[in-house]
Amino acid sequence: MANMINWFDTIDSTNSEALRQFSQCDDFTVFAAKFQTGGRGQKGTKWESAPGENLTFSIILKPKNIKAHSQFIIAQVVTVGLKRYLKERGVDSTIKWPNDIYAGDKKICGILIENFVTGDTLSGSIVGIGLNVNQNLFESDAPNPVSISILTKEVYDTKKELELLSKIIKELYDSADSSTPAPFLKNLEMEYKDSLYRKEGYHLYQQMPDGEVFKARISGIDSSACLILEREDGRVKRYSFKEIKYIL
Repeated sequence: MANMINWFDTIDSTNSEALRQFSQCDDFTVFAAKFQTGGRGQKGTKWESAPGENLTFSIILKPKNIKAHSQFIIAQVVTVGLKRYLKERGVDSTIKWPNDIYAGDKKICGILIENFVTGDTLSGSIVGIGLNVNQNLFESDAPNPVSISILTKEVYDTKKELELLSKIIKELYDSADSSTPAPFLKNLEMEYKDSLYRKEGYHLYQQMPDGEVFKARISGIDSSACLILEREDGRVKRYSFKEIKYIL
């Protein structure tokens, strides 16, 4: 199956379809759907999307030159690509660590990445993306959704938008997976860090699982993609994804 965009009117989940088709697909094959009956978000949450109004799609990646210990490169490629795409649409956005996209304090895009490792090499990834494009009314209990259309007062052709977004992400991915990517990867890492939501000042966080709420500032991302937070009293701690919660 050639690398291309495969559209479905209705499907259970584009991530599930990508997993089913993974072995027979080329690198950077895309599965997109007007409506998902079982779309998934992080930690098992559902992603609300009105039929035909948004982009719900998954990308199959089969990198050749990314080591397992560097797999966070995939998240950086995708989030930076989305931020660049939104900029072209006149939307300023930030990356809420590790891989949500925010416009102001509202969530415009959710990303679910499933990586597959063989030995010391990243052998594949399925990147599921839900991007709010034209939806203006959100009925779920999601606390803070927003769409491109709400922000720009425009209506978009979702198929054309996916073609543009895929092109931007693919250019970044091809550079990241090249055989000599060191300067590019350094710049990508810097762009990711410079784009972080709440990168300035002290904000409220909740430590999990004990529930402690505290104020801290982001002081960086470590080599394992953990978020480094510094409290007001100077204490510094590293957190993996499920160990910290943003208080919005």
